[in-house]
Amino acid sequence: MNDAVNEVTLDKHFNAAGQEARIYAGWENSGAFAATPAAQAAPFTIMIPPPNVTGSLHVGHALTMTLQDILVRVRRMQGRDVLWQPGTDHAGIATQMVVERLLDAEKTSRKEIGRDKFLERVWRWKAESGGTISSQLRRLGASPDWGRERFTMDEGLSKAVREVFVRLHGEGLIYQDRRLVNWDPKLQTAISDLEVETKEVKGSLWFLRYPVEGGAEIIVATTRPETMLGDSAVAVHPENPKYRDLIGKFVILPLTGRKIPIVADEYADPEKGTGAVKITPAHNFNDFEVDKRHNLPSPSILDRQGRITLAEIGDVPEFTKSLEGMDRFAARKAIVAELEAQEVLEKIEPYTNQVPHGDRSGVVIEPLLTVQWYCNAGVLAGPAIAAVESGKIEFVPKQWENTFFAWMRDIQPWCISRQLWWGHRIPAWYGPDGTVFVAHDEAGAQAKADAHYGERREITQDEDVLDTWFSSALWPFSTLGWPEQTAELAKYYPTDVLVTGFDIIFFWVARMMMMGLHFMGDVPFKTVYIHGLVRDERGQKMSKSKGNVIDPISLIEEFGTDALRYTVAASAGPGRDVKLGKAKVEANRSFITKLWNAARFCEMNNVVPNPDFNPGSAKLPLSRWILSASNKAIADATAAVDAFRVDDYAFAVWHFVWGDFCDWFLEFAKPAFASGGDDATEIRDVAGYVLGVLLRLMHPITPFVTEEIWDHFGYGEACSLISASWPRVVEVSNAAAASADVAWAIQLISEIRTVRSEMNVPPSQKSPVLLKDASAETLARAAAWQEAIFRMARASSVGELTGEIPRGSAQAVLNEATIILPLAELIDLDAERVRLAGLRSKAAAELEKVNAKLANEDFVKRAPEAIIAENEERRASFSAEIIRLDAALRRIA
Repeated sequence: MNDAVNEVTLDKHFNAAGQEARIYAGWENSGAFAATPAAQAAPFTIMIPPPNVTGSLHVGHALTMTLQDILVRVRRMQGRDVLWQPGTDHAGIATQMVVERLLDAEKTSRKEIGRDKFLERVWRWKAESGGTISSQLRRLGASPDWGRERFTMDEGLSKAVREVFVRLHGEGLIYQDRRLVNWDPKLQTAISDLEVETKEVKGSLWFLRYPVEGGAEIIVATTRPETMLGDSAVAVHPENPKYRDLIGKFVILPLTGRKIPIVADEYADPEKGTGAVKITPAHNFNDFEVDKRHNLPSPSILDRQGRITLAEIGDVPEFTKSLEGMDRFAARKAIVAELEAQEVLEKIEPYTNQVPHGDRSGVVIEPLLTVQWYCNAGVLAGPAIAAVESGKIEFVPKQWENTFFAWMRDIQPWCISRQLWWGHRIPAWYGPDGTVFVAHDEAGAQAKADAHYGERREITQDEDVLDTWFSSALWPFSTLGWPEQTAELAKYYPTDVLVTGFDIIFFWVARMMMMGLHFMGDVPFKTVYIHGLVRDERGQKMSKSKGNVIDPISLIEEFGTDALRYTVAASAGPGRDVKLGKAKVEANRSFITKLWNAARFCEMNNVVPNPDFNPGSAKLPLSRWILSASNKAIADATAAVDAFRVDDYAFAVWHFVWGDFCDWFLEFAKPAFASGGDDATEIRDVAGYVLGVLLRLMHPITPFVTEEIWDHFGYGEACSLISASWPRVVEVSNAAAASADVAWAIQLISEIRTVRSEMNVPPSQKSPVLLKDASAETLARAAAWQEAIFRMARASSVGELTGEIPRGSAQAVLNEATIILPLAELIDLDAERVRLAGLRSKAAAELEKVNAKLANEDFVKRAPEAIIAENEERRASFSAEIIRLDAALRRIA
């Protein structure tokens, strides 16, 4: 082989922007993403949490999709038949709002054009603009089976939705009921708890005197005086001596003249407010539960627009009649003024309240008593709870099971109807007398109606659509062709793992469990891998108002996809929120650069893949050490992926690639690269082999740069790394001895470098290295590694100490030996002691300030969580710096 320096044809820098699209197209066109139901290979299945069709890639997507892509790429390389099922959610409210805004700009509205025309317009928008998120997932390097992409409103999934609704209705598990819902007065629909955003609002607490029949009075406190018109009772705690004698009596409700009872209920907290609580069942969720316990009336006094309605409270005084049709907040002012005039208002106190708002409309949400369609979640929850209890479904991290159990064991009926036009229209039709006929289609409903009435009667379909979460609850089996019994359903259900954030454990994860167990008779997935949320670099939640929202596409364009993927993977500890910032991604780009430069160095030194190389034949200690380190990296990475510790996987490849391979192996190998003979041949073969291993190890996290290097070196066909086999541990001859030998050299050089750095020794100044109390084995090693010690530790000589330790020496300990570095001729030791002591004093002063802050209870109580965390990090940093400086001072004491 020619040992001269080779011409380097790899570009000086990896051009991510210029290569990523080409590489991705190569993977996709090769069919590498596609599942093969007919294959004999064991399946590995992940269902993408379908992003909203209206959406664009945000940092949450970047995290969850990167984690999923890492898992599927590893399993694909391990020979599994991978199905990563892609698709998007029709996103009822979000999509309807997008199209309504477009109509508004055109000076029209959905009401003006009608339902059919509006739905046509939505489908047109979806065809024109609904593919943004899918194209952006490609930018992220995601490798799902795009040929199987689904949409929650496509015909196949719509058929599954209708089938589930009809069956559950037939089983009595879907029904209509009049219950409280989160009502959005602006969007005019019920919304889920997940679509409610609680905001802290500075308001008032009004204390009202309610006269008790017979002469006494009872004072209640409320943040919503307008709802008093719908009060049905006053509740007091049964053990509260202050009100015990009033239980069973009646108060005369001001402004209405109605008599309402004083009831005993533990919901009334004696320590809160006055200890007496006004009960308004139609406009408060807690009051609604009190109502059910005491069988109280529940009149609504607000309509769907949030205006006063008096229809359900009977005859009222003239003032109250004047409130009819008034907006709820205007009515509040009018009612407070009238209560004050009637001397019913005791006092007003400032009060900070947690007020629910619609996350899309921005208006205050109104608990409203309406007739809706419900699913009996209590019945469906039982098997799901049992599946987690028995271990058929495991949560990772395990503590999330507690959250799951807490929600599921207290589950309420699930409101599944929405007052929208865009979505799965409820397959229920009404006869002229209100009789409901549920069927798969209108013809089926008409047949039921004909049989019921004994003649043809006109029927009309329910105007409402289903909650978006209803269709997404069917995602693990509807996407595989259910209710048809397809080959995909037989092979890929149940799926292997679900990757998602903790915020939708109840809304999506639990509902998939309920539906999957009910309709498939088996769990929808075996593992639920829960990751944290993405926050900014200070740990604060990202929001537009704070101006700290990070666009992942801009990070990709600036630093490359691999840098972003590595950053989120390395930060994704179990159940831990991910702190993400531009600086972090920029720093991790240096890892990509390090790998690229190592590949260029290998090419420069004639390293090429040798398919005939047998790792077991390696003889040199350096070769056997790096092969052993490679085995450890393979084992660590594989174990980390199996345990869903993607952060540990990222660290394992970083430690091996940056540390073992780049910093040590390639540095130690330089003399061999420059020489000829058998040693040079072996080192080149080992370098080529290990480079191939680390490219495969890194590929699932950093797919683009690894594919480019793999292709360039000719390890396989173009764009073939995605389909290459996951590396396996190999037999290495006498690995332990080689590892111990090289580890000693690394430790010695590292200790010397540390001392020189701490003592501020200029790199140009070389120093002798003396070994005190060294064994014969240590001295032999020092002689064997002399060239590397001279070159890498800036040593002028290395050998045994004879006589006394030279004056002005720094010391370090390595095993049985003491490393002596005579520095008196190289630096001013007195000045160095002064410098180190000054740095220590400065660090100690800073530590004292931080400790004082964290010891201040008022600061800890008031400061945001991110500021507390930042100060705790500073405390740890200053403490570590003091320990380091103390060690440095001891070296030259």
